[in-house]
Amino acid sequence: MTSASDAPEQGFRLSQLIYDTRYRSLTIQVVTFILVMAGAAWLVDNTIQNLNQLGKDFNFGFLSNRAGYDIGQQLIPYTNDNTHARALLVGLLNTLWVSILGCAAATVLGIFVGVLRLSHNWLVARLMTFYVEMFRNIPVLLWILVCLALLTEITPSPNAYKINPETGESAVSMLLFDSIALTNRYTAIPAIEFSNSLGAIDTAFAPISLNFLLIAVVLIVSIWANRRLQAHAHKVQDDTGVRPVTWWKSLLILFGPLLVVLVALGFHLVSPTLKGFNFTGGVNVSNAFVALWLGLTLYTAAFIAEIVRAGIMAISKGQTEASFALGLRPNRTMKLVILPQALRVIIPPLISQYLNLTKNSSLAIAVGYMDLRGTLGGITLNQTGRELEAILLMMLIYLAISLTISGLMNIYNKSVKLKER
Repeated sequence: MTSASDAPEQGFRLSQLIYDTRYRSLTIQVVTFILVMAGAAWLVDNTIQNLNQLGKDFNFGFLSNRAGYDIGQQLIPYTNDNTHARALLVGLLNTLWVSILGCAAATVLGIFVGVLRLSHNWLVARLMTFYVEMFRNIPVLLWILVCLALLTEITPSPNAYKINPETGESAVSMLLFDSIALTNRYTAIPAIEFSNSLGAIDTAFAPISLNFLLIAVVLIVSIWANRRLQAHAHKVQDDTGVRPVTWWKSLLILFGPLLVVLVALGFHLVSPTLKGFNFTGGVNVSNAFVALWLGLTLYTAAFIAEIVRAGIMAISKGQTEASFALGLRPNRTMKLVILPQALRVIIPPLISQYLNLTKNSSLAIAVGYMDLRGTLGGITLNQTGRELEAILLMMLIYLAISLTISGLMNIYNKSVKLKER
């Protein structure tokens, strides 16, 4: 009896790289990689040739040269005798500062407006709708310029706060118990001071205040202790079905140590006072910063409001009906039932809004606020003539900031997502 022998295996053929599905994806990836590398090599070679023709080279040595220009708003010490690297750092901190404050304020305002848009009160819901539609359909640059124009044209000059000797009153009154003064040049706000200051540590980067360092440590420890308290309360509730009362313990843990530290350090506020033609004693915040912060906040909050509204509407109405059936009031239903579930829908698009606000902060150049774009991408670039290096470095910095924001928000997003069992 004979049996058919197996068909001989055929050797590898070049045509298999295209027609065989086992090799086709690898072939496409290799070809794409080669084309991308070839394009990058051509771009680099072309850039080097053009720089050689212009008599230039590619280096970042200009960062160590004297900057020679002043920066009005600064979070760390800086003078015009410092280097361009120091000016870059000051501009970067200004960008981060306005971005952090803008994201925080836009989040609070956006949640507030988004929830009120779902209100059963017709007038309130329509007013919030008007706000959203007005702010998100006009370019953010126009809102920044509008805020600057209002601060410049409507607010009085510092001299208007001068007390008239005859009447004993000033033409314009300060706000919040005579602690804040709005002027057409800056906004004077109280300054934080400590009677029993611990001093500061001088570093190459900036002086580190031991007072604020101690306050930060106390806050971190208090938050950690409160989370431990809440975890214990959850465990007791799971074991017994009864949740212990923790609200007063949380308040004591969060604010008790902080109040003790503030009292021990002699914390107090120094209100600005008019001396001569300007306010002294407090902190004078430039109108450029205030206009930029307001414009970014109001514009971004309109988008966040829509994100919040969509996230809330994505939750089944049965969740609300069930919480009402358990006797929960509408505000507690929103806080304890709806918003925690809506976060899983809200956070992903919220990340994009944080990134947009951070990148839109580069519009600060329109109002004269010296951020990263105004220092590295503005005066430094024009003085040194290092256009390629300055632009490339600025792009890498913005890329690093955006990736950091995305990474942190993605970590938080994973912590609130549904856990499958």
